[in-house]
Amino acid sequence: MAESPPVGESVKHFVLDTNVLLHNPDALFVFEENHVVIPFPVIEELDKMKRREDDVGRSAREVIRHLDRLREVGRLTEGVKWGDLPAMPGTAWSIGQRNGQVGTVRIDADEHERPELLRDPKADNLIIAVALSLHKAGKRAVFVSKDLSARIKSDALGIQTEDFENQKVDADRLYTGYIELEVPGDLIDRMYDERLLPIEELKSFLTVESNGSSHVREVLANQFLLLRDDSDEHHTGIARRMADTDQVVPVTGPRRPVSGILARNLQQTMALDLLLDDQVKLITLLGPAGTGKTLLALAAAMAKVMQEERYEKLLAARPIMPLGRDIGFLPGDKDEKLTAWMQPIFDNLTYLFSTKGAPGQGTADSHTSEQRIQRLMADGKLVLEPLTYIRGRSIPHQFMVVDEAQNLTPHEVKTIASRVGEGTKLVLTGDIQQIDNPYLDASSNGLSYTVEKLKGEPLFGHVMLARSERSDLASLAAAKL
Repeated sequence: MAESPPVGESVKHFVLDTNVLLHNPDALFVFEENHVVIPFPVIEELDKMKRREDDVGRSAREVIRHLDRLREVGRLTEGVKWGDLPAMPGTAWSIGQRNGQVGTVRIDADEHERPELLRDPKADNLIIAVALSLHKAGKRAVFVSKDLSARIKSDALGIQTEDFENQKVDADRLYTGYIELEVPGDLIDRMYDERLLPIEELKSFLTVESNGSSHVREVLANQFLLLRDDSDEHHTGIARRMADTDQVVPVTGPRRPVSGILARNLQQTMALDLLLDDQVKLITLLGPAGTGKTLLALAAAMAKVMQEERYEKLLAARPIMPLGRDIGFLPGDKDEKLTAWMQPIFDNLTYLFSTKGAPGQGTADSHTSEQRIQRLMADGKLVLEPLTYIRGRSIPHQFMVVDEAQNLTPHEVKTIASRVGEGTKLVLTGDIQQIDNPYLDASSNGLSYTVEKLKGEPLFGHVMLARSERSDLASLAAAKL
């Protein structure tokens, strides 16, 4: 099958690094009418990884399956138009086409001359050499990699180099979940008196002037409005647009502590409002350390599971970095190994059980917080798991909290969310400025991606917390260090 450009000479040759395909196996199909080039060393690396029983292995196997389907259409070494494949549900195949144009996928099995800088025959150098060869041949070659070092080396050789941008968002303008407005004080009072307010009455306050023109900011489903009196800064109100309505309702926060916890600032009040609303099925909480993301999520979960019995159990999970990494290298059995990874969850639960007003307080027993946690785990009301074991499961009627979700890829968040069964609520918490995954950043991680892709959906809610409430020292450290 010829590899002639489908739309003139403007098409590009995207040379993909292995980590791009492991990050998103559907990356083969998102470059529209351009050519995708897979260096042969990438195939060898995928082959080495395919036997792994984690998400890296699963991604490797999925890429290999994609290539095998393409092989049935034509010779991969000559280039195969991926549009000739039958539709593949659940992949990027259906959205990659533009104006009927599709590109090709080609495996480069040639040996390329390498400059002295790439003389070491390791995989990265062999992969970069493919892009360099295309570049020297006058092709519009682009080397795509999640590996910062590989991008630096490629760029130093004069090759156009990019990160994989398909699932990136603008982290600097990430959706916060709320809008601040200055309004007349009587409007705030009327909203609380009447218990609702049509959005139409806020239109003039949502209008923004820019470059001689004006536009009205949209209030999304489950987005909050922080209303400030234009004549008295201490007179404020919080409202939330209820999904599928054209009204906002006042948010007052729970009148009694939630598992012994009361909101300490406006953003925490917003977060609790979402966490306690059973109609909002997926919630993301972002913020730096000490803002209360995990504590609020677990407090709401304990109240819903232990007191209201709205959910059958609380499932708390954290990614073992990276997702799917085995815990076999730690000493002890599964529960003993989990203790080390899940200690932040234990710390928050211990605090909740030691707080006056928490579930179980005031009873006749004299159990310690640790003993209460162990008893709930023995009764099946509390389940702590690494995300290694989440794939393939169905999780119905549970309150599920995934901590440190900023270390997940968009593909991994999709995997988790697709496990959610009927009646389950999913909460993702994390700090996008503290990412341990070497191939993710504030713009490309699964938590940021989820926020931007799902904002405005009736089942989704989000709050970005900013103020540290852990302690005076923690607040000082967050602000000054």
